[in-house]
Amino acid sequence: MKEKRNPGNDTPPPVINHGGHEIFDAHEVITSVISFLDHQKMYASYVQDQELMTLLNRQQQFTAQLYNTIVESFSSGKDPSVPTQTYKMQQNNRVTYGVTPSEPKKPIQSMDEITDEKVSAYLLGELKALASLFTMTSLEMTNPVLRRITADSVPNLIEMSYELFLYQNKHGFYQVPKLKEQDMSRMLQSYSQVNEEPPLQ
Repeated sequence: MKEKRNPGNDTPPPVINHGGHEIFDAHEVITSVISFLDHQKMYASYVQDQELMTLLNRQQQFTAQLYNTIVESFSSGKDPSVPTQTYKMQQNNRVTYGVTPSEPKKPIQSMDEITDEKVSAYLLGELKALASLFTMTSLEMTNPVLRRITADSVPNLIEMSYELFLYQNKHGFYQVPKLKEQDMSRMLQSYSQVNEEPPLQ
């Protein structure tokens, strides 16, 4: 008697282009980006400053495209239709150094206490965590396309976090302590360059 074939068995097996460990790391990256996008939407309703809202909108659009690029490459294992973009922040690079008296920080007691300072701090913390996660994940990728995308995304996440830091610093939310000039000078002059070394044997 001729055995009946299951039509599903005619489907060729998928090409294996991801390692098992990589699959789990990629899932963590993708879900973390989803969380960041969700939080951007959630916090937007608390934003009062138009400058911060413009910044968040720009970062949200960029992150959404990054998400699509990662998902497409993760699903196919191939080059995405939209490659990794370069994020260009709009803030200038001026940093205010020094600490001035300010109100002590503490956890909020109600949702009414969520301010521009809080929103920018929440998202800055998430971007720092994403930059670390993407760095570690890129080192675990076996698929060359996904490895390149996660690695190339790290500078963009750093740039976005720097932009949020600059916004916070500009408004006095993130103060930067400084050393005495004498101590700073000594630290800056505490290293010297080495002569060019011959090749290792």
